[in-house]
Amino acid sequence: MTILSNGHLWKHTEFIQNKNYSFDKTEILKSLSIKEIDEAYSGISNWKGYSKTPLLELNKLTKELKLNKIFYKDESKRFDLKSFKALGGAYAVEKVSKGNKDIVVATATAGNHGRSVAWGAKRLDIKCKIFISEFVSDARGKAMADLGADVIKVKGNYEKSLIECIKQSTNNDWQIVQDVAWKDYMTVPKYTMAGYTVMMKEIVDQIRNDQITHIILQAGVGGMAGAMVAGIARYLKNIPEIIVVEPDSAACVMESIKTGKIEKIDIERESLMGGMSCGEVSLVPWEILKNSVKYCISLPDDDIAKTMKLLGNASFSNEKIIAGENSAPGVISLITICEDEKIKENLKLNRDSNILLIGCEGDTDQAMYQKLINQ
Repeated sequence: MTILSNGHLWKHTEFIQNKNYSFDKTEILKSLSIKEIDEAYSGISNWKGYSKTPLLELNKLTKELKLNKIFYKDESKRFDLKSFKALGGAYAVEKVSKGNKDIVVATATAGNHGRSVAWGAKRLDIKCKIFISEFVSDARGKAMADLGADVIKVKGNYEKSLIECIKQSTNNDWQIVQDVAWKDYMTVPKYTMAGYTVMMKEIVDQIRNDQITHIILQAGVGGMAGAMVAGIARYLKNIPEIIVVEPDSAACVMESIKTGKIEKIDIERESLMGGMSCGEVSLVPWEILKNSVKYCISLPDDDIAKTMKLLGNASFSNEKIIAGENSAPGVISLITICEDEKIKENLKLNRDSNILLIGCEGDTDQAMYQKLINQ
């Protein structure tokens, strides 16, 4: 029996093509410059404990889907934080503080970004305030408190925690280190995104002679997706087919790409893909994503736990992969696309295709991870 042909129907909710697609390296690198990207790699690669995270091959899944190679960037091995976010928030803290130990940094978070900011503040011996919504698990809150941050729980959703963070930071003269951009707040989110581009530099060094033909990027507010596109513009000679994946309950990039302008989504139910459950794309990544993303796909939560389990028991590769709930969507998207012959053909997915997936986190919430893989 093969992994996929056991009667299970893999689902996506919607798949669209961007009618405004055009990949312009010069335009992309106006939003996040070569200098900013190179400075981030130079800085982060010199941090104590830095090493490249593994680029694994999902060889069993590759065979099943009749593709050439599926690469999986395993960010569960990123520093001690088990998430790509370690590259962004901590780097932004370093850039913002400029060696000043007397500042206080503050952020609102659903988990991994705040942990990175707290870790970055601890690294530099700086005080840190973290605002979390009531929906953020106690385990995630504790992880940030264990890094020395003062964790403040706010009634309501992520947006409410951000409003409270901005209010208290303004009143107390704290430095906000947010991964979301808004009018007059663009520099720090750019630092965060520049940190994320380190992944693309590592990938280019790791793939050797293989050429990436397709890349699937998870989007919440779009920071990681935008950063990876900037990394493609900076480091890759070819332009792969770029696909953005989102929860169907929070597909703010997809809805914005449909109309060509930022659209705000009213999230009626929180997705299992918690880090991707965002109602509005951020300004800096939007400038990059609006033209450079060729396709968008949205997913229900149905296959998240199953995919985490299949990655964890080595069904997709020769080794077991600890993948959090936000790491599963890339894998699910690829499977559901390949099971739809029309979309597969449209994307030219075949035996010559090399696909890059981002395993953006490990078990950053261990209790949640165990609960999901045991379902």
